[in-house]
Amino acid sequence: MNKIPVGVLGATGTVGQRFVQLLAGHPWFEVVAVTGSDRTVGRPYGEGVNWLMPGRVPARAAELIVQPTAPNLDIPGDPPVVFSALPTGEAKEWEPQFAAAGYAVVTNTSVFRMTPNVPLLIPEVNPDHTCLIPTQRAENNWPGFIVASPNCSTTSAILPLKVFQQAFGVTAAIITTMQAISGAGYPGVSSMDIYDNVVPHIGGEDEKLQNEPKKLLGDVRDGRMILADIAVSAQANRVPVIDGHLASVSVKLARPASADEAIAALRDWQPPAICAQLPSTPKELLIYRDEPDRPQPRRDRDAGDGLAWSVGKVRACPVLDVRYLALTHNTLRGAASGALLNAELLAVQGILGNRD
Repeated sequence: MNKIPVGVLGATGTVGQRFVQLLAGHPWFEVVAVTGSDRTVGRPYGEGVNWLMPGRVPARAAELIVQPTAPNLDIPGDPPVVFSALPTGEAKEWEPQFAAAGYAVVTNTSVFRMTPNVPLLIPEVNPDHTCLIPTQRAENNWPGFIVASPNCSTTSAILPLKVFQQAFGVTAAIITTMQAISGAGYPGVSSMDIYDNVVPHIGGEDEKLQNEPKKLLGDVRDGRMILADIAVSAQANRVPVIDGHLASVSVKLARPASADEAIAALRDWQPPAICAQLPSTPKELLIYRDEPDRPQPRRDRDAGDGLAWSVGKVRACPVLDVRYLALTHNTLRGAASGALLNAELLAVQGILGNRD
């Protein structure tokens, strides 16, 4: 089977490195181009990158010459595909230029997540939202397009909300997150700030948690994004955990349900059928933990190779209707692995190049 050639924008940063690591040996994709900072441009990737992932730089990627970020990368395909791990300012500048030049941009950045014609995707939640792509192309006169992944904290909370929306309807949610320090990138949070401490502020995070679920749980009608009519209040906190975002959520249901009914809905949930065709999809996507002290970041973040949701402590809520805890691995499911699943979805839907 011929693989789809791809590029990684911002490949020398921590999320870019994770893309390079995950794409090594992927059955459908092969990295043929990487971009980086001025310090690394013109050098072999293996020499220029300050590798922070476990193990060594993948051999084939190590030999690639780091290129400047510009839409003239030699990537075969119709359309050529790039994964974006660019810093926010660079993403705002370059991602539209790549789309205008005909590239499929699968981005992990936040810049265009709430743009109405950009799909904000999680394959298990809203695979049909890729039908926004023709609208995006037409409105921007782009031969290419942008598809975005949600914020890592939104990802941790969203799947049980989707399950409850399908089973009972959801009208409101209160979300409190306890977020790992790896979410701040490298070198991240000062040890003097996070050690023996909780930091109750992550810039822009509350707003992302309040806005992105409405788009993920919304509908696309006649090529237009209709946000879900759900009120969300959110507070984000940075905690001294390396990986794994834990969300504590209380939910107001459209049709009241008991905790037992909510647990049954979680246990009975099945992902959209198309997810079975994605090679990175774990065998068990939603793991319900009966133990009173689970999920926990250290014990549960790697479930399903870091791609599963671990959910527990579903109980009646004396203020709303039900409450739960949900955990995902923030740098895998909540970042590079989630974007990789989005690209696999696009390939299955025939939106990327053909695989022979």
